[in-house]
Amino acid sequence: MPLLKRKPFSLSEPPKDLEPCELVYQVRFTKEVFRDYHAYLNHINLYRQRIWTCKVTGKTGLTYEEALVSEKRGTEKIQQFPKELMAPALRIIQYSMLPLRDLADAIAEKLQECVFVGAELYGKKDNGEYLCKILKILEEGVKYEVAWLDKNKKTIEKEEVNQEDLEQKKPPFSREVLKSFIRESTYRNAPWVLHDELARYHGISTDIPGELKDRAFFKNGLLICNRKRKIEELKGEAGNCKSKKLEGQNENGHLEEPKKYPIDDLLVKPGPDDPVFTDRPSPSRDFNVPMDCVGDLLMVWDFCLSFGRLLHLSPFSLEDFENAICHKDSNLVLLVESHAALLGLLIRDNGDYFVAVQKRKRKMKITMITWTDYLCDFLEMINIPELCHYESTIKRGHYGLVDAQAKLGFFREMINQALETAIIREKLDEFIEQRQELGSTRRGQALEEAKKRREEKERLKDESMVNGGLNKHDVVNVLGNNSHSRQNGNIAKKGNGKAESSRQGDASEKSASKHSNPATKKTSKRSSFNVKEPAEDVKESSRTEPHEQLNGDNKETSERISKEQRREYFEREMEKRLIRTNPLGKDRDYKRYWWFRRDGRVFVESPDSKEWGYYSTKEELDALMGSLNCKGERERALRKQLEKYYNRICLELQKKSKELAHKIAEDEAIVRRSTRVRAPPRENPANAFLRYVNKWKECGRKCGERGNGLGPGKE
Repeated sequence: MPLLKRKPFSLSEPPKDLEPCELVYQVRFTKEVFRDYHAYLNHINLYRQRIWTCKVTGKTGLTYEEALVSEKRGTEKIQQFPKELMAPALRIIQYSMLPLRDLADAIAEKLQECVFVGAELYGKKDNGEYLCKILKILEEGVKYEVAWLDKNKKTIEKEEVNQEDLEQKKPPFSREVLKSFIRESTYRNAPWVLHDELARYHGISTDIPGELKDRAFFKNGLLICNRKRKIEELKGEAGNCKSKKLEGQNENGHLEEPKKYPIDDLLVKPGPDDPVFTDRPSPSRDFNVPMDCVGDLLMVWDFCLSFGRLLHLSPFSLEDFENAICHKDSNLVLLVESHAALLGLLIRDNGDYFVAVQKRKRKMKITMITWTDYLCDFLEMINIPELCHYESTIKRGHYGLVDAQAKLGFFREMINQALETAIIREKLDEFIEQRQELGSTRRGQALEEAKKRREEKERLKDESMVNGGLNKHDVVNVLGNNSHSRQNGNIAKKGNGKAESSRQGDASEKSASKHSNPATKKTSKRSSFNVKEPAEDVKESSRTEPHEQLNGDNKETSERISKEQRREYFEREMEKRLIRTNPLGKDRDYKRYWWFRRDGRVFVESPDSKEWGYYSTKEELDALMGSLNCKGERERALRKQLEKYYNRICLELQKKSKELAHKIAEDEAIVRRSTRVRAPPRENPANAFLRYVNKWKECGRKCGERGNGLGPGKE
């Protein structure tokens, strides 16, 4: 396929649910199909631009169609490459650091002496050299059976010829064919790496050589090299004289290439300037549900709380939801209300589930008695064998005996169906619009603040210039009435500075008058009133300046506080309109870290999503942040996010710790009581999920659609 900016370009997938009689737009040379004319036109305009590169020949400045034709012709030339020489050529190509031209020359020189069946060479016969073709290798490197050819390359006779009588004057392939062969066989250069299937077919190793292990690694089946080619490699393989000189300098330690951080985390090595990293704490893994179900547990809980108002389902804690999933009671209020809320949403959407419920002639009100019937109707509709297996158990009234994995599977499928409903999509669109409006308002306020700061800066600059001019005029008057030459010089030195503020000018006059001699004081007493007025101004300014400075500091503090309050307000409003929950980031080993604003813990997910853990204390969070190396790209981004939410995470963790300590203290106090005092029975906090009440259900009943009697029903 042609390359766009020297990178592979993926064609558009055909539309889903395409009907045979539907009219569509098709690109002639790519066979892409579009329903939207504008999308089709955009692709056509892109293909007509001369920005495409032929993958086989490397030609640039082509249109997409021209690049396709060039690739076809180049592929035909590549097929002329002798199959017998493919394996030796591919072994030379694999992990080579040479430029394309030098690599082609090296392969041609190496394969120049190779003799194989079908090769056309010149052999010595009757004191002359004639064209012949190798028919059979009798003894490798010693004797061959050849067929002598005429001008039309027809066989004249056959004969056995020794190796020294054969000579290859013309290579079996051209340099252009060899370059095209190299491009077609590899997916990257510097180093050149063969396609995995091609390497396996010819038995060529794909292991990274020792000299590249310290700066290359595999990611998603592709080789990633994050540093530039080393100078000594340029010298060793290309043989460049200039690089030889540079290599000598590099060995002496003068041209060590500096590393630019951040880089890929797997390439980061310990350095002398590294801080002292703490040991990363081991996360807790004491979940009640199976380890492979923790992801579904968090997803279902986060969805129910994010769209609780829309579902008319009041929030509940993650611990309560986990305990309810593992409980054996078949009619837990928390689970019943959650099922009823999700199934009620599907009914209100008037989709496939609404049709299935109508076929069963069921009432549109889900109650504590009939909710299992609605759940069984949903399982029959989705028809997933792993989940339908539990339908008979649920119908017999033993929902509590269903394992936790299946219960979370029910919720997962209901949420998948809910995300496709028009109700959820409209809510998401509303959230997106509101977030855009908030962002626009925030940008407008930032621009307005910047404008005010510029205006204030210009105003202060103008005032300072005016005050500086007045002070200079006053100083001139003082000089005119003062007869002492040295005093005049000092005052002039203090007063002639450009753009001096009034505070600096007045302070300078005050200091000058304070340190003057008695003769000067007498002279100043006999001076005119022009001298007294600035002195009075100095006294007044000295009294008012501290108050003005205090008011200015208070103003700056209030502005800073108001700015922080506005930022916190925007963040809170954005979180209220959350579209989806994203992980905080990844660490060196690609483990994902999650934090939910309704639960204080920081969850850790393995790359394959099969193992989960969590950190639940401030000390563990500090140790985690202290173990992250900011030289790596992933861990730097993760640390930045943890620092952003650090105060909020710590606040939630401390809140949970205090609640737990308070509960333990209460339990110990009750135990220490005398048995003669009858204590009232206390409720176990671990069974809080048994006392759940859906406080938003009444609101849902009042706001439900009256036209078709939908919405949560009475128990």
